[in-house]
Amino acid sequence: MWEVVLGPWPWYVVGPLIGLMVPLFLIIDNKSFGVSSNLRHICAACIPANIPFFNYNWKSESWNLFFVLGIVIGGFIGHEWLMNYDQVALSQDTVSDLKAMGISDFSGLAPVEIFSWSNLANWQGVLLIAIGGFMVGFGTRYAGGCTSGHAITGLSNLQWPSLIAVIGFFVGGLFITHIIYPIIY
Repeated sequence: MWEVVLGPWPWYVVGPLIGLMVPLFLIIDNKSFGVSSNLRHICAACIPANIPFFNYNWKSESWNLFFVLGIVIGGFIGHEWLMNYDQVALSQDTVSDLKAMGISDFSGLAPVEIFSWSNLANWQGVLLIAIGGFMVGFGTRYAGGCTSGHAITGLSNLQWPSLIAVIGFFVGGLFITHIIYPIIY
């Protein structure tokens, strides 16, 4: 039994389970499945300023804050008690490409050479975090949602802007991976 819980679940099980959450939220209480709008709800609840963008009834969206709290609690439980310490399976081509860029530690879920607080010791790391954080935050707000929100909720609702956004996310990811990363690393 524990092998099923601790092992990675295949995409054809997890994908439909996540996809079924969208109609479930809509059917039960006409709620839109999403996470990125919670920063606005938190700011509206905690910042007592009279800023028009934060001046709305955030309490009507408080269910979404509990949803995000559940994600945080689930992440903690997964990390503390259900962690799978097996190395992530990567293709040999990917390993070769990453080694050519100076990335050699494949023991975790993400390469330590890229995703590490020690990268703040040099200007490239600080610049990447600052620019990347701004672009993600601005892009999420400008696009009306995050990558997962558009891909899961928007596409399941057959929204044309979400299709364009998801295509843009993939093109941007390919551009960064094949053009920008080789330049900076």
